Amino acid sequence: MNRTRLDARLADLDTDGYLLDADQDDANQLYLSGFTGPDPFLTLYADGNVHLLVSGLEYGRARSESAADTVERHADYDYEYGGREARLDMYAAFVRDKGVESVSMPSRAPLGTADALRERGIDVAVDGDDRLGDVRAVKTDDEIAAIREAQRANEAAMRAAEDLLAAADVAGGGNGSVGSDGARDAADVDPGTLLHEGEPLTSERVAEEIEVTLLRHGCALDETIVAGGAQAADPHDRGSGPLRANEAIIVDIFPRSKATKYNADMTRTFCVGEPPAALREWYDLTERALSAALDAVEPGVTGEDVHAAACEVYEAAGEPTFRTDPETETGFIHSTGHGIGLDVHESPRLASGGDELEPGHVITVEPGLYDPDVGGVRIEDLVVVTEDGYENCTDYPVEFVV
Repeated sequence: MNRTRLDARLADLDTDGYLLDADQDDANQLYLSGFTGPDPFLTLYADGNVHLLVSGLEYGRARSESAADTVERHADYDYEYGGREARLDMYAAFVRDKGVESVSMPSRAPLGTADALRERGIDVAVDGDDRLGDVRAVKTDDEIAAIREAQRANEAAMRAAEDLLAAADVAGGGNGSVGSDGARDAADVDPGTLLHEGEPLTSERVAEEIEVTLLRHGCALDETIVAGGAQAADPHDRGSGPLRANEAIIVDIFPRSKATKYNADMTRTFCVGEPPAALREWYDLTERALSAALDAVEPGVTGEDVHAAACEVYEAAGEPTFRTDPETETGFIHSTGHGIGLDVHESPRLASGGDELEPGHVITVEPGLYDPDVGGVRIEDLVVVTEDGYENCTDYPVEFVV
């Protein structure tokens, strides 16, 4: 955590401290406390110090693992398993013990906690600007190293997925044929279906290979995207069922390191066989849009500038974007990218209205085109904004046909 940047960002708050009531799934809580508590706990930042209040169950681990200057447990306030009002009395006492009579809380903080503190004489203001999120957006060298490590795992998982696709047979001929082991009668499979060991190769099977590979590299994810054909035309369709030859297959992997909790993100689009001319044109356009957007990345430009660079490539080719048609359901129908860190989606945004980029921002750049009649194409790299441009953290080829 960069406390100098944190102090500067919180300096304009007219309160004595900043309070979080959340568990480790809240990225601001994890960032400020440095603690992976599975149950909600309090973190108070005041006078440059981090103070934690946790249950007795988490006390020993919080003392040894957290980034806090002080750690207290419920028993220190004669509370452990009491009722709601007693727990809220404890919260107010904890805040006051640090010399704090007013706190700021995020806009998504528990309303019950905020109201209870007010009832107990502590002023609570809402931080509607997500100042902690702004602080988190600029990464330290250690944070960037953690993201790079997660990205290496991501690349191993992408390689495992691509290898599975490359080794597939194709029912009815094409890139291969149904296996000779008789595991599957060709009559049972639609021509063009990809086969693995004689069985249809599904999105679920490829996703399984991705998840197993990530686990072996110390990462995990709740879900991934392996979407082919018309499913690839929906940017957030996770994909399901058999995959087919001569269609675009979008593979989007966004793992989280189990050790550091930092995320990575990468997308590649593959085709087994021969892509139709429209898909090939889309892929080439998207590769050009990616290059144009990357060329635009440097400190001082805005996320909107980077987004515009990608849009201009598509628009010049006659493809719709949200800039030209805010109601379009086909074409380039999402932003060009987003920040990444403890959250897989965080500031800054590479989109209309996106803020200025700074050295230390870690961002994805991911243009794409979508239409159910054609399919979908997306290519995504992960880069760090540097003092004079950017550094690409992604070490994976951009190739359409496997």
